Amino acid sequence: MRVRSGRPRPGTGAAPGPTDTARRIIRLNYGFQLLFNLLWWMPVFYAYQKAAGLSDGQIFGIQSIYYVAFCLLEIPTGLIADRIGTRNCLRAGAVVMTAANLAPVVSASYTGFLLHFLAIAAGRSLTSGAASAYLYDGLRAQGCDEHYLRAEGTARALGLTAKVVCWPLVGPLMALAHPAPYLLSAASAAGSLVCAVLLPRLAGADAGADTGRSDGGRRGGAFLRDAGTALRCVASSPWLALVMVQGVAVFTLSRICQVNLFQPILLDHGIGEASHGGVLAAMTVAEAVASARPQWLSRRLPPVAWVSVLSLALAGTLAAMALGGPWVVVVLLCLFAAATGFAFPVQRKLVNDAVPAHAPRATLLSVESIVDRAVCALAAIAAGAYLSAGHLDALLWHSALATAVLLGAFQLLLRSGVVSHGGQDGDRAVPPRAGGRAGAGGPASAEAGDGAPDLADAGDVGRKEALEPNQAPGPRTT
Repeated sequence: MRVRSGRPRPGTGAAPGPTDTARRIIRLNYGFQLLFNLLWWMPVFYAYQKAAGLSDGQIFGIQSIYYVAFCLLEIPTGLIADRIGTRNCLRAGAVVMTAANLAPVVSASYTGFLLHFLAIAAGRSLTSGAASAYLYDGLRAQGCDEHYLRAEGTARALGLTAKVVCWPLVGPLMALAHPAPYLLSAASAAGSLVCAVLLPRLAGADAGADTGRSDGGRRGGAFLRDAGTALRCVASSPWLALVMVQGVAVFTLSRICQVNLFQPILLDHGIGEASHGGVLAAMTVAEAVASARPQWLSRRLPPVAWVSVLSLALAGTLAAMALGGPWVVVVLLCLFAAATGFAFPVQRKLVNDAVPAHAPRATLLSVESIVDRAVCALAAIAAGAYLSAGHLDALLWHSALATAVLLGAFQLLLRSGVVSHGGQDGDRAVPPRAGGRAGAGGPASAEAGDGAPDLADAGDVGRKEALEPNQAPGPRTT
């Protein structure tokens, strides 16, 4: 099969389509992300554990342990991904996730559910940075990095759509076989393992992995070196640190609203529990559509500005929920979900573009994940205190105000010139140039439905690096 050259056709302004290898990477990533994250038990796990005899204290205690374990495992698993290769880490994560979903079937007890969630934390932390790092490096090695943004967003949209389709079936399936949600989740995770096995080898990343395995007794020292390298990257790149901090607003607001405050907001406006599933489905559809179409965002603003604008939109929507009636709140929740869908893939690309050359990408993405979840944990504690005092409206307003202050400080630093975002190899999240290139192989404009031309220009700096793959062993393929 002839591999496409990745060069634009003469006389056209269209960006090149992805190569055959890039298409394979994108499609297998879609399958992996969809199946790995398709947790059939999510809508019923509380009732399932109650039926198994667990108390509320035990159920929420397990959840607390899960979040702590996730944070503690993020850095070690990111280091593992950078040492053994992101593809191998995805395979390991799929194996762990498959076993994790079978634990409640083997033992529907406190111990069984605790082991289940601890294994879920391990499996998800193994893949949280590795999946994005593999996709980014794989497309860049093919000269198709302009397709990364759309691939990341579409993968998220497909996963959300699968949940909308599958979750309503959980109740009837449980009536046929009580452990069906966990068995189906295990089968989905096994399917993600098949996708991970079929992923093509990335020469640069796997070469680094082989080097790490050959170190033998020095492997522990290599892990420490990678951890030190990741921390030095954050310390020496103010732009990378700022981009990570900017993403905290998106992650925290979306998590707190869609998980912790979703039901309290609806109940406070007189929307009964029987309607919550329908509202959640509508929100998921809105987020899925937006995640799949980040190119709808205008190029008049650079990507970093779009994340700030979308974060402010999230905050404003959250505050407006304190004023509207039931139907207004439902509409606002859907708008909130759509803004979240737009923001996540753009923010992920900004962070990937800001990672310096030859840095441990998966480890740095794990650092970002830890920061997000740590702030989210603090916000959840504050939300619980507000709700216990009956101050839901105050919580919504104060959340919006805190977000505005954070983003205002970010913009002041950005505009003051204290932090440069265009002079370093890794600091590439810059506004698109007029007539500039969208990727290693072509101009900013792309064929319809073939990428995200308006935002893909963020990776324009450092093209020489993108055209010279496998310069040195390590997790990067550039």
